[in-house]
Amino acid sequence: MAGLPKEEYDVVVLGTGAAGFTAAVVAHEFGASVAIFEKASLVGGTTAWSGGQVWIPNNPHMAEVGVNDSRDKAKTYIMSLSRDMLEERLVDAYIDNGPDMVEFMEAKTPVQFYAVPEMPDYHPEFPGGSPEGGRTIECPIFPFEELGDWEDMVTPSPYFADPHITMSETPLGKAVPQPPSPEEHARRKAHNERGCGQALAGRLLKACLDRGIYPRVLCAGRELIIENGEVVGVHMETPKGPVEVRARKGVILASGGFEHDKDLVRAFTRGPMTHPVSIETSTGDGLRMAMKAGAMLSNMREAWWIPTGVVPKEANPMGKVLVNGQRTLPHSIMINKRGRRFTNEAANYNAFGASFHVENVSKFEYENLPCWLIFDQQYVDSYGFRISSGGHGSVVPDWVPRGDTPQELAEKLGADGEELARTIARWNQHVEEGHDPDFGRGDSAFDCWWGDPYRKGRRDATLGKLERGPYYAFEIKSGCLGTKGGPRVDPNACVLNVDGDVIPGLYAAGNVMGSPFGMTYGGPGGTLGPAMVFGFIAGRHAAGRNTPGA
Repeated sequence: MAGLPKEEYDVVVLGTGAAGFTAAVVAHEFGASVAIFEKASLVGGTTAWSGGQVWIPNNPHMAEVGVNDSRDKAKTYIMSLSRDMLEERLVDAYIDNGPDMVEFMEAKTPVQFYAVPEMPDYHPEFPGGSPEGGRTIECPIFPFEELGDWEDMVTPSPYFADPHITMSETPLGKAVPQPPSPEEHARRKAHNERGCGQALAGRLLKACLDRGIYPRVLCAGRELIIENGEVVGVHMETPKGPVEVRARKGVILASGGFEHDKDLVRAFTRGPMTHPVSIETSTGDGLRMAMKAGAMLSNMREAWWIPTGVVPKEANPMGKVLVNGQRTLPHSIMINKRGRRFTNEAANYNAFGASFHVENVSKFEYENLPCWLIFDQQYVDSYGFRISSGGHGSVVPDWVPRGDTPQELAEKLGADGEELARTIARWNQHVEEGHDPDFGRGDSAFDCWWGDPYRKGRRDATLGKLERGPYYAFEIKSGCLGTKGGPRVDPNACVLNVDGDVIPGLYAAGNVMGSPFGMTYGGPGGTLGPAMVFGFIAGRHAAGRNTPGA
């Protein structure tokens, strides 16, 4: 592309989620000149849409909540989930650099953390797991006033309707939820103080702005510039037309996954993934650029799976909702079209991916799709209709199927009504006995953390009979927070080619890279943890490269 306008920096970062922002800040702090580009019109990516929690084992805040951890314990836990699918040296890099990342960001930037007390890992009974929590950290409320002209440039979350609270102030947070008082909430709103992923994205953006790194929006990377086998820049599409952006030390891909590109999803994922809930610019740009550069791919069949649902646009602007805490509450179960339960409804959302991909080989169909969350009037009276609004009102919208009996409801769903009645009767008997021998719901400390927030730690936090009509159903789809496959990297976040050699000058972090976690999900914040850690690693290593050819 001769004749294009040219720019030149030491390090070029593509993407403004947690991985990209972290990489940019760290590279600058280690002496590099940095440019960061964002495909969307606003910054923050899926990070800004998230709960903002970050899972970092052995982090420096664990002692503050009375939890002891160690490198060995953390590695034992992660590798216990491996199924021989994890690359051990990447797990080592994650564990060893996670605490350093936290200390670095807190010492050098507005990014500050505290440990969320008592929030357990997602598989806390596995060897090395932490049922007492501490590995999950999050940012305090952040005043967006401090962003100045950039105050309105962080993409708002369509899934957390109230941006002025933290995750630990919701029913999924502390042992007993402690929302801010009306006066405190009004004060935060007046000063545009935000929590969850907004706080993390806002603090990371402030860290960039403090260093004179101003994200360039509506700029998409299209092709890497490769000279003598080395990545030396990227061709960008910008509002002013194509630009050749040169990188003296490295290009860091942090542009998200490929979940919104149907062709790539069809080519790579291991089963149905029809309803992603990430930012819609995650269309595999970084993956394509890496493949053209000869990158080896890793973990391509996996995603950060999550149950989702479809709602009217007036209920949610995306027309989709996350189905997390709702399915863990008492007086609810999930069924397939045979009217049967098929999983532990209170299990972590990533684990649900496997249940949606179960194949009935005789019928040549997915055994558990379609499926529904079934709940009764007790559920609504106790917890409200939480599917679309997060409210506590007892009015269920007309678009939600219902029936006075299980059989009547099942008929509307096209499910087996008599089997549903038997399933509910069996479930009620198990609730009466105080345990779930079929799928172990309530056996894990994680199950008992979710569910009724005022019964945390007890099985009845998630066990409750269905016995009072009307009975309601909400269809559950196979969704994801993002894909987790991409170019394979080494412990320095350097992209490797198909021969296992480093592609000089090319790095990847976040959902664009092949995740070090395989099919697993360690605990709350398990997506943002590796994003920030490998962003930290990539920024540091890229800044330390001498010159192209080094």
